[in-house]
Amino acid sequence: QDLIELQLTYCSSLSSRSLRTLACFRETLVSLCLFGCRYIFYRRAAPLACDEDGEDEDCPASRQALETDFSFQGFRRLRLLNLEGLPDEVDVETLLKPLRGLTSLELANVQLLGTSFLSQWRDRLASLVLYNVDLSEELLSTVVELVHLRHLDISRESRRPSFKFKMTRKILTSIVQRLVNLVSLDISGHMMLDNCTVPHCEEAMGRPSIEPCKSSIYPFQELRRPLQFLGLYDTSLCNVTHIPAQKVTGSRNEEQVLNAIEAYMEFRPELAHRAINQLFDIARIQHCSQLLRALQLVIAALKCHKYDKSIQVTGSAALYYLTNTEYRCDQSVRLRREVIQVVLNGMEQYQEVTVQRNCCLTLCNFTIPEELEFQYRRVNQLLLKILEPARQDESIQRIAVHLCNALVCQVDNQHKEAVGKMGFVKTMLNLIQKKLQDRVCDQVMEFSWSALWNITDETPDNCQMFLNCQGMRLFLECLEEFPDKQELHRNMLGLLGNVAEVRALRPQLLTPQFITVFTDLLDSKADGIEVSYNACGVLSHIMFDGSEVWSMEEPPRARVMEKMWDAIQSWDVSSRRNINYRSFEPILRLLPQSVSPVSQHWATWALYNLVSVYPHKYCPLLIKEGGLRLLEKVLELESSQPETKDMASKVMEHCENFKDHPMETND
Repeated sequence: QDLIELQLTYCSSLSSRSLRTLACFRETLVSLCLFGCRYIFYRRAAPLACDEDGEDEDCPASRQALETDFSFQGFRRLRLLNLEGLPDEVDVETLLKPLRGLTSLELANVQLLGTSFLSQWRDRLASLVLYNVDLSEELLSTVVELVHLRHLDISRESRRPSFKFKMTRKILTSIVQRLVNLVSLDISGHMMLDNCTVPHCEEAMGRPSIEPCKSSIYPFQELRRPLQFLGLYDTSLCNVTHIPAQKVTGSRNEEQVLNAIEAYMEFRPELAHRAINQLFDIARIQHCSQLLRALQLVIAALKCHKYDKSIQVTGSAALYYLTNTEYRCDQSVRLRREVIQVVLNGMEQYQEVTVQRNCCLTLCNFTIPEELEFQYRRVNQLLLKILEPARQDESIQRIAVHLCNALVCQVDNQHKEAVGKMGFVKTMLNLIQKKLQDRVCDQVMEFSWSALWNITDETPDNCQMFLNCQGMRLFLECLEEFPDKQELHRNMLGLLGNVAEVRALRPQLLTPQFITVFTDLLDSKADGIEVSYNACGVLSHIMFDGSEVWSMEEPPRARVMEKMWDAIQSWDVSSRRNINYRSFEPILRLLPQSVSPVSQHWATWALYNLVSVYPHKYCPLLIKEGGLRLLEKVLELESSQPETKDMASKVMEHCENFKDHPMETND
């Protein structure tokens, strides 16, 4: 198949061998773009300087030899050519002279020693781009002879101090008068030497107009019709009232900024970066009125410049503000998913601290885990990778652990098991170990234990991993190091409650040291009743295995059970809880049994508290899981204590009342 069009952008590893390959298509090529291919006019140097096979892809040009043999001779069909960053030693006039048929020429960051070569396209050239080319009056005198030009771009990056040329009203007028076919003009980055604008007091009255006769810029009053595009980015001209163009780039308002991102995204990343930064300020300080377009442009810029640090930093920051609560109602599911994809791409491909922080913050704007579920495995892998280094940026660590915790909360066991196999449990324990070494109990420490609590819920494999990775040792060390951290204690005991629910793992908890710690925690007042409640829950599951497994002399089983009874009696049954049960199954299995009445009592108290305080949530759950039938068995068992039977009756009564009058039950 004939090669007709070829676009190579930012292919910095290409050498002049690629030019020799191009020559094979000289008979068929119509369009060629070599933008950002900085070494394509260099041969690979000697092996000591740079490997011929391309192992050292970033070999500096100073260590390579300039290609002198390549010529565009024979590229008779070539009509569109885009070259950027040609070496100063390349004679542009000689290189381009064979291309008689060009209708579009783009030269960026190129040094032009002569200008007369442009005249050969006087009757053909429709589009000319001279971006970051040091202009001269001689060059522009040649340009205005290209009377068929419809698009002219003589813009520049204003922050380059090396440019000597200054734009004047006379030159701008000459361009407008001579190039009568122009529909698009870009003069971004130029400073005007003299006043080109109509004084504010003399401007045409009324709303902003694109009619040339009302133009606030004198030279453009000579236009026959409004331009389709006018680039005024980084010039004072973008601030006037009447600009005779349908689309204008600038920094005056949101429309101009979005136009700038759109126009400069692909081949002007330095300008696109600054425009995205201005959009960031609009979204953060003001209000973005073209949200859909803004998001789509930022997403496109991030995809286009995956390895450009400045674009990735400003783009990810803009996404954070464009996806927050203020703008959420205007975003479709599809668009929000596209944002998530590009954020994850950024996290995957760019390890820069600011990018990682911005991406993590942006993910916090989404409903977790629901909106991230379509990329569940990938997002967890990326977050765990962020948390791998022993010493990580503190803010990133905090946000990443928060996200990890949210991702394993309220998802099914299959998801939790999958994440556990990725190393989730070990990663959290490593973070805890580091904080212990630093003797710091902060949000990272508390979130890590909370995440472990969530990921071990009804997931035996993850509970096993916790024990295998020295989780109990860290639990004891945290208790000793941070005796007054209530939130920490609650999270740790909640996690151990999950471990205790797994019968096969309970023997590992049945040691004098652990039982003594759990028994002592029955007296804890930390976080209301939560720590005492969870400690009692751990012991209730252990007691349920019977006296025959209790092989230790200290502490005696009877004394521990007595302390459990005392603790349960001390709790206020109307306590509001900092807990969320998705299933009562682990509690219900403690009801119809005679092995451990105190375990039965704890389970009944738990149900009584939950259906009393949160009837709308927990009465239906208890009914659905067959709890009423099991409570009836509690009433039938002779071993059940009177207090337990009394509570069981009240639980059943609450559920019956809820079934009869569900809307009248106070929550």
